[in-house]
Amino acid sequence: MQAPLYQVKAEFFRMLGHPVRIRVLELLQHGPVSVRDLLADIEIEPSSLSQQLAVLRRSGIVVSMREGSTVRYALAGGDVAELLRAARRILTELLTGQNELLTALQQADDAPAEPLRTGR
Repeated sequence: MQAPLYQVKAEFFRMLGHPVRIRVLELLQHGPVSVRDLLADIEIEPSSLSQQLAVLRRSGIVVSMREGSTVRYALAGGDVAELLRAARRILTELLTGQNELLTALQQADDAPAEPLRTGR
């Protein structure tokens, strides 16, 4: 029996739910990147990066290629980059809404309190 689509989607988003994996995907948006360059940009232990790259590779959203002694990683397709752009747009909208709420709350703090009116 095949898993329901919502469950498969949840597993996909769970796979993305690690900061190192997101950072790797962001760096790969601009083209293939060597492991050495990923390590320099992310500043984690090589074994930790290797584990995260393995998860991304098993999921099929990144591919690896060997060029001599250098291993480079790339996005398997452009949809991942579009997903990251969509996430950025959603977060921008959410944060903008929160900023507007914060401004309204700050302005309310500066305004004199209105007396509470009861229906009596």
